[in-house]
Amino acid sequence: MEPITILIVDDHAIVRDGMRQLIASQQDMKLVGEAYDGPEALRQVRAITPDVVLLDIAMPGMTGLETIGLIKNANPDIKIVILSMHSKESYVHQALSAGALGYVLKASPSTDILNAIRAAGKNEYFLSSKIRAGVIDAYLQSKQSTPAVRGYDLLTEREQQVFRMVVEGNTTKEIADLLCVSGKTIEKHRTSVTTKLGVHGRLELLKYAIRIGVVDPDLWEE
Repeated sequence: MEPITILIVDDHAIVRDGMRQLIASQQDMKLVGEAYDGPEALRQVRAITPDVVLLDIAMPGMTGLETIGLIKNANPDIKIVILSMHSKESYVHQALSAGALGYVLKASPSTDILNAIRAAGKNEYFLSSKIRAGVIDAYLQSKQSTPAVRGYDLLTEREQQVFRMVVEGNTTKEIADLLCVSGKTIEKHRTSVTTKLGVHGRLELLKYAIRIGVVDPDLWEE
């Protein structure tokens, strides 16, 4: 059986060092790349196509939550496990909603991290043992039972990506470069977003994002 190939994404070298040593000790895993932020993670994903991305949430410039969506857009088959110091359930829900299969705390036993990687490799969910066990069930039930009534749900997947990236303060050029499209296309998406939501200006978009739970204000204080 081929080993699970893994890309580590964390802005702290000491975390990457620890994960590198942990993965090297496993016969069924192979580290194929490291990145220190979201844009670098995207470049690595496109270049090496790992099976699993082990991703931090709080990173400079672009949060891990936004990076999840961009990675899945670049390659929907890549599995993502969040490795974070944050245990708030809102972060877990946002990560799962964005497409992550696992959420593990940095303070968790190494067995949790390894089990999360193996579960993701099999397209299964995994949560840190330190996070309440019912979170995934609650998330899946709410996802199935909640009707799409918010304006945000009327946005296309690409418009949602652009919305989040605008809220994070990215310029049209930066968004276009990350999504590999023209600036004109991004401007078209931005116009569509503001028209559908009836909200204009980055500050108002940020308030809207916080109000509907797309952005957690605590994370932005990092």
